[in-house]
Amino acid sequence: MKNRRLFWRIVDTIEASIASGEYPVGSRLPPERELAEKFDVSRPTIREAIIALEVREKVEVKTGSGVYVVNHQSQTVTASKVNAFELTQARALVEGEIAALAAKTITTEELEKLHGTLVMMKDMQNVEEADELFHQIIAYSTRNGALINLFENMWSLRSSSNEIIEDYNIVCSTDNNKTLAEHTSIYEALSAHDAAEARLAMHRHFNRLINVLFDKLEQQALEEVRRKNSANRDLYSIENLVKIKS
Repeated sequence: MKNRRLFWRIVDTIEASIASGEYPVGSRLPPERELAEKFDVSRPTIREAIIALEVREKVEVKTGSGVYVVNHQSQTVTASKVNAFELTQARALVEGEIAALAAKTITTEELEKLHGTLVMMKDMQNVEEADELFHQIIAYSTRNGALINLFENMWSLRSSSNEIIEDYNIVCSTDNNKTLAEHTSIYEALSAHDAAEARLAMHRHFNRLINVLFDKLEQQALEEVRRKNSANRDLYSIENLVKIKS
């Protein structure tokens, strides 16, 4: 977790430098090695920060060239541009407060239904349905129409684009046991009617999901680099031009 917090501080610092004009639009950021030395961190931590900046559309990574600052001033955020990171962050904030309120309003009957979703997940029965039902029961137990509408709208965004659907499918299939453990912690906090712990447990749940998304993005970026390198290797290979005798 320390490295996660650290790379976000680096993201904030670089974003501030971009905003101040230290790194103007079109300019190239210092090489990874220099940034690692400047912030006194490892190069993998810098890579995570660059990935986050790219997701926020502050920079563009050009393979073999470097990392460039892009113009994002004229861009507007619309529902069609919501990505899995934004959606997960929003869900964490809203559902964290939903859980806190639900800890005070949830009934014994609703807790029994909530426990039923844990059994479904443990038995690997309709895991996706159990996941949705778990969060839905908590939202509806608040009896707050505005929060319920927010929950329903955010859940519908999960199917708003193929990219989000793909990202969430990967997240949900990564480790069902961890999801079950996190849901159990939320359930236990709600059963104890502990609002602070319910909020914290929900935040922990979504924080792991965001980290899984970043791991996935990093893996995809590495695979793309390997693919391009393989193509270039074939293109410039002497063996493809002349037959080399061993």
